[in-house]
Amino acid sequence: MTSHISETNRLTFRETDEAGNPTATYIYSGDVASITSSKTPAGRVDVISSSSSTSSWSAKPLVSSLSDVFLPSGYPQSVSDDYLPYQIFNTVLTQATHRKQDSLQAFCSSIAGLLSSRAVLQGVGVGNANASPTSALLLHILQDISGRIATICFAHRVGTALEPECKTYRLAADVFNDIAMILDCLSPGVPAGPARVIVLSTAGVLRALCGVAGGSSKASLSAHFAKWGNLAELNAKDSSQETVISLFGMLVGSVVISHITSFSTTWLILLILLALHLSMNYAAVRAVQMTSLNRQRANIAFSALLGSDRGLALDLGLDLDPSSTPSEKKWTILTPAQVSKHERIFHRDGALQWTQHSSTHTTTQHLGSAQIGVSMSTFLGSSGSGSGSGSTSFQRTLPLQRLAAVFTDEFYIMFLVPSSATGGNAKWHASILLKRGCAVEHQLKAWAHALLAARDLGRITTGSDVDAVLAVVEKALVLLNTDARFERYLTRLSSVGWNVDIAALETRGGRRIDI
Repeated sequence: MTSHISETNRLTFRETDEAGNPTATYIYSGDVASITSSKTPAGRVDVISSSSSTSSWSAKPLVSSLSDVFLPSGYPQSVSDDYLPYQIFNTVLTQATHRKQDSLQAFCSSIAGLLSSRAVLQGVGVGNANASPTSALLLHILQDISGRIATICFAHRVGTALEPECKTYRLAADVFNDIAMILDCLSPGVPAGPARVIVLSTAGVLRALCGVAGGSSKASLSAHFAKWGNLAELNAKDSSQETVISLFGMLVGSVVISHITSFSTTWLILLILLALHLSMNYAAVRAVQMTSLNRQRANIAFSALLGSDRGLALDLGLDLDPSSTPSEKKWTILTPAQVSKHERIFHRDGALQWTQHSSTHTTTQHLGSAQIGVSMSTFLGSSGSGSGSGSTSFQRTLPLQRLAAVFTDEFYIMFLVPSSATGGNAKWHASILLKRGCAVEHQLKAWAHALLAARDLGRITTGSDVDAVLAVVEKALVLLNTDARFERYLTRLSSVGWNVDIAALETRGGRRIDI
């Protein structure tokens, strides 16, 4: 609220909401005579509401009221720019909270869910006088047990990757759920007995996977959208949006399933709904502009940055970006919005890829793969010369003393070995050991180092000796440390919106070492 005093003894208070939008103006007109005398000051306050209109009826108050109910307080300043595009696609045609059996689903997913639920009821014997309630109950228990076991195993297997790869698992959750619906609709046509039990249990397992992947990835996305620390309110308003849309979907679905009874029509409507459901969810996830650097986004951002650094290219003898210049101001710094356009939802895990940008097109070169935060045994065995998977010793190891000397002042140790050769181009595998105390900036530096070294080694045949590889690794490290080059990289990335304090490179439980 702001105020000022004019020469006519008038005070004006302008009131705004959290987002800075004007809500009302209060004008106080004082009595000069009463103020100068010993009497109690008297005056009048006039209120001018910003929602008032010259017309007798306006839609603005209604829109404002609906906005307060369904959107976070302070919208749009309180959320990220990609919140509304995501909600437009996601709320209309996706399921947001995945519960056991009766999921709260939105619109298309609601109608498809009603069709699959009807099929399940038919499969367990509803309408059949010979059906046994006990067998239906036992089937439900078996589905529940298999789903709970799947939840534990899936969370253990991919729990660490759910946040770094939240876009991937958000879409994967809907894929799991839609496949489960298809299996439900198939169940009435499967002969009663073990075959039907397997089909329905598989559907239960997929729904359990959907619950883990969808719930966890949605939590990460909500944290990304919330800018004012309003995560709890944002989730509450999301639930309100989804409830209204799902109720509308259930009403429409009730009409649809009462008129659709034939086998062919049921499957036609189901497939159309699921295709629309997945396509709109894909568009929703594509609209998200994550600001953390996971493996894929680090590849895109660092390859553009390294490729535009002409001094780095000349020192390494690489033919990188032809448009690059020696000036730091001309470095290509991609924003999260630009990177999201080149990001794939389902991608190869741990791939080292160099993305070349030009005014007309973008090309991607696969350089190999990388693992970060590996165990010492994995690092030693990365050369393929171990004496067996169950062995406790190695016949031939990497040059550990030389590597330890090269990376004395770093919080990681890295080495590359040839993994394959295709068409004369060598592919390399980088193994990265992280030292205790390694921070996010050190992990990002290790990944950029591996990307740069693999780019340089791509010109060398797979028969190269260890000394040649170590020379390339050492030279790349020296160039990244020259004039604090990599620290300047991080500063420039932060300036365009990247959050370089979020650890998103490790998708498995990592190890740390002390030397």
